[in-house]
Amino acid sequence: MTARLRISEIFHSLQGEAATSGRPTTFVRLTGCPLRCGYCDTSYAFSGGTLHSLEEILAEVASNQARYVTVTGGEPLAQPECLELLQALLDEGYQVSLETSGALPIADIDARVSIVMDLKTPASGEVSRNLYTNIAELKPNDQVKFVICDRADYEWARFKVDEYSLSQRVCEVLFSPVYNVQSAKELAEWILSDGLDVRLQIQLHKLLWGDLPGV
Repeated sequence: MTARLRISEIFHSLQGEAATSGRPTTFVRLTGCPLRCGYCDTSYAFSGGTLHSLEEILAEVASNQARYVTVTGGEPLAQPECLELLQALLDEGYQVSLETSGALPIADIDARVSIVMDLKTPASGEVSRNLYTNIAELKPNDQVKFVICDRADYEWARFKVDEYSLSQRVCEVLFSPVYNVQSAKELAEWILSDGLDVRLQIQLHKLLWGDLPGV
């Protein structure tokens, strides 16, 4: 193992989002992101961080004794060595998920990784960065996430679900309200009223600990 990655933080918490929500998880947050979403809550990971070898990362992950590992950012795929990290974690027997913006290709990611891929909504300010060719690469253990800022974002997301037949695909579709911006209750009512086959996702970690890093 020779790869070195720039890491903002490694921490142990409950998974707050996606299919394993509520499960004890070790998070490996890589530094750097080419996007600047208006609602970003991890801007501290845009720069800085410290270089770690794969061996150092694996040792710290192992110290937390969690079965699940989430590699996140920033945008983790902005560091090409991320693919090696994912492979190394899988080879150690962890269940691994990757949180990605959807702006970079996912085709080369190990099929055992559960990919949680955003499709950026208009209010994010980064809708033009969506790499729609990624949709064809999604697998049964992956998820597509729409972060909803307002009704216009919801209508756009609903259109994309139909346009790409996302509810008919094997992967799961998540609608997530922006914390302290879009009412989760209101979003739930829209989903029910329109009969959408999607999952409402609320950021559990923020309900428990608020808008703090490292949780």
